[in-house]
Amino acid sequence: MTILTEVQHAVVATGLTKVYGQGDAAVHALRGIDVGFATGAFTAIMGPSGSGKSTLMHCLAGLDSVTGGTVTIGNTEITGLSDKQLTLLRRDRIGFVFQAFNLLPTLTAEQNIRLPLDIAGRQADQVLLDRVIETLGLGDRLGHRPSQLSGGQQQRVAVARALISKPQVIFADEPTGNLDSRSGAEVLSFLRRSVRELGQTIVMVTHDPGAASYADRVIFLRDGLLVTEVTSPTPQTVLDTLLKLEA
Repeated sequence: MTILTEVQHAVVATGLTKVYGQGDAAVHALRGIDVGFATGAFTAIMGPSGSGKSTLMHCLAGLDSVTGGTVTIGNTEITGLSDKQLTLLRRDRIGFVFQAFNLLPTLTAEQNIRLPLDIAGRQADQVLLDRVIETLGLGDRLGHRPSQLSGGQQQRVAVARALISKPQVIFADEPTGNLDSRSGAEVLSFLRRSVRELGQTIVMVTHDPGAASYADRVIFLRDGLLVTEVTSPTPQTVLDTLLKLEA
């Protein structure tokens, strides 16, 4: 199944394949995927366990090499870049939000938020920084270290860190996986607002139909193949689609 439309794409995968191992032990995690992710949109990737959804995201983000095909971010084909070029691209043009937060324990919340800019030697856009901090409700937590924050607060810091460098795309891997339902809903609401109000592009892997319903569009994988998609998803339409794939 090919899902490429005539809209502007932040990320495009063409003929993407990923094989782990060789010979009889080879595992075909991705089997020729063609898909585009629209600029300024929130897309969720779903599928049964072992469908290839996390592998797809890792290949799209340049965190894992591909066996065949290409990945393009903006106007840059990343599948031919060196490790150093990939590192710079991820630093300057990609934001990440992981299930495990990945905050540095010795830094305050504000220092963690500013870290990507400090590494790149860039100044923060103070207007954007203030807006992100206010929207995420972190104003009274900026001087706290991660150990002094709840899980939901830590994940909001991670979201702010991903947004502050104005990346072309944010990849979120199960961003609510370690959160209770209320904290998860708060994080997802802000991701939704960052798309609507800041024009951010977000690609999120999740197993949760409720989380996927915050997206504009959900694409579904099964056995390394792209099999269908749902636009304007609700938890029920996502769940119904998943049940059909697992039948």
